[in-house]
Amino acid sequence: MPDQQPVPYPAQMPVAPHAYAPPQTRGVSTGYRLWAGILLWLAVIIAVLVVVAFVASIVLLAQADKDVANAAYGYLAIFLWFGIAAAVPVLFAVAIPGALMTRRVRRERQAGIL
Repeated sequence: MPDQQPVPYPAQMPVAPHAYAPPQTRGVSTGYRLWAGILLWLAVIIAVLVVVAFVASIVLLAQADKDVANAAYGYLAIFLWFGIAAAVPVLFAVAIPGALMTRRVRRERQAGIL
């Protein structure tokens, strides 16, 4: 029976390997942990500077209110308020990613991935 053809194979659908596997999370690197710490400490430093500037502005306003000759201290207090207003968005921009990154590092450290 040489004129018989072999049975054709059924058409196979191309499938990606591990198509239905859940995505694997990668562990955090040393650089990621380093930047998490840097961002968190920058946020702490900026927050301390904002608090110091606010207290200094209150003291300057008290000095300006005490005597007319010291009225320039009120302008210095206003200058500090502008600095505080400029520093608050920077504080948020540094603190939020730093806190999220630090939380991820701690969560993976507790899970034993690190």
